[in-house]
Amino acid sequence: MKKSILALATSALIAGAIFTSCNSPAKKVENAENEVKEANKELNKANEEYLADIESYRKETADKIAANDRSIAEFNARIKSQKKAAKADYKKKIAALEQKNSDMKKKIDGYKAEGKENWEKFKAEFSHDMEEIGKAFKDLTVKNVK
Repeated sequence: MKKSILALATSALIAGAIFTSCNSPAKKVENAENEVKEANKELNKANEEYLADIESYRKETADKIAANDRSIAEFNARIKSQKKAAKADYKKKIAALEQKNSDMKKKIDGYKAEGKENWEKFKAEFSHDMEEIGKAFKDLTVKNVK
């Protein structure tokens, strides 16, 4: 008799634990909806950070491009006193740099947000190209006297 009462009590405890730990379908749906809402919040936050990164980089490169434009204007003013042959050579190099600078401005202005992976690839290539233009400006202003 004791064993049967003990077995019945144990069974009742186990059944109670099982029923209280199981979620109803409505509760599962509610939990899933909460998880989706949380995931959407995180996705929106990540998208905002991504778009903010794009805008920040655009401003940064616009400053560099403007600095390049100022350097071109300053260099044009300096070469006015150069000899005719040297002046023609410098003007040709400056025209090429102006074109590259203009192309870079168009490239950054024309970029459309196409995903974080594409952005990282574009940003790396663009940064490399901007560094190359910066080096070209420095090389142009250095006098190579032998």
